[in-house]
Amino acid sequence: MKAEIIAVGTEILTGQIVNTNAQFLSEKLAALGIDVYFQTAVGDNEERLLSILDIASQRSDTIILCGGLGPTDDDLTKQTLAHYLKRPLVFDQTAKERLDSFFAARPAVLRTPNNECQAKIIDGAKALQNRTGLAVGDFLKIDGKNYIVLPGPPSELQPMVQEQLLPLLIENHQQLFSRILRFFGIGESQLVTVIDDLIKNQTDPTIAPYAKTGEVTLRLSTKADSSEQANQKFDQLESQIMSVESLEGQKLTDYFYGYGDDNSLSQITFDLLRKKQKTITAAESLTAGLFQATLADFPGASNVFSGGFVTYSIEEKAKMLDIPLAELEIHGVVSDYTAQQMAASARIKTGADLAVSLTGVAGPDSLEGQPAGTVFIGLATQNEIASHQVKISGRSRSDVRQIAVLHAFNLVRKTLLNDKDLV
Repeated sequence: MKAEIIAVGTEILTGQIVNTNAQFLSEKLAALGIDVYFQTAVGDNEERLLSILDIASQRSDTIILCGGLGPTDDDLTKQTLAHYLKRPLVFDQTAKERLDSFFAARPAVLRTPNNECQAKIIDGAKALQNRTGLAVGDFLKIDGKNYIVLPGPPSELQPMVQEQLLPLLIENHQQLFSRILRFFGIGESQLVTVIDDLIKNQTDPTIAPYAKTGEVTLRLSTKADSSEQANQKFDQLESQIMSVESLEGQKLTDYFYGYGDDNSLSQITFDLLRKKQKTITAAESLTAGLFQATLADFPGASNVFSGGFVTYSIEEKAKMLDIPLAELEIHGVVSDYTAQQMAASARIKTGADLAVSLTGVAGPDSLEGQPAGTVFIGLATQNEIASHQVKISGRSRSDVRQIAVLHAFNLVRKTLLNDKDLV
């Protein structure tokens, strides 16, 4: 099946917003084995949208339109598609009841004809209900083509796609199964190099590497009659991958940390903290609170994290963490000594089970004779205080900070998996 995504909105063309919907949809469709051959952005103009629909209908099996379902005069997507297909718009009863309830609760808000259109679908279409907004979506099969209409705001589009559109597509298409393997501490080029034979000789399942900031994922994909059959194939290929050695002689299992598209190193570490009922604190210099902010993004963060320190200057390190200023000046802020003292003091002051510290050179200039990308990460537990040096070269200032935080989470993860350090 060949799919095409048409993003409708002048604000996309003028650069006021980024078209993140196309990326989200392409990823979800690819997971089903549906190939996206074209992505188009068009302004809020009926004539131009009609011309794009004409082209798309000739070359694609599934045409997905995103945006232009709002209550303003320039929201013309649904009306234009109805015009193109020569079908009327009709009320969807569920969507109309939601619209009625919305305005009944807000008597001072003027109800316009465009609001009415938000609750309408193209005649013959299946309604895709919008649980986070008022604009109902459409799924229409006609003349061997699928026409899909979705709202523009990601907060409305994504739940609609996950909960309603994907099950409909699965019903009408052979499903592609995938397994995502996540690795940290090994670069994409090295990972691809050491599994080169597996990639060159791949048949089914296939292997696709993807590089992200600081980490690499492998997507294993196969078509199968059931998830059980797919998992048997994945288990065999994963076993082969994990038995391969890196260029340093370590098994790839040493770099593997988890599964899934919606997973992360910080999520895995946070889940381990909760599972093992351990608390953590942090003292940050070059990362300026990024480690702590990442922790706080997870629901229930207060169960494992009660607070920490951001000590950017040498004076604040001395004052907030009670580290002798003279010693800091002797050793320098970019040093094993400082990382260890920051972590140890943070743990004592908060009473946490573990404490992490991050200090180093984000760049672009060097500091204390240390090049940009030099990072020291301290880790303190009840029984041990240690520091680990990391070199993050050839990266922007922002990337250095983000990757340093990933290293800190990975250090905590490995410590949690080795319970003897926390007894």
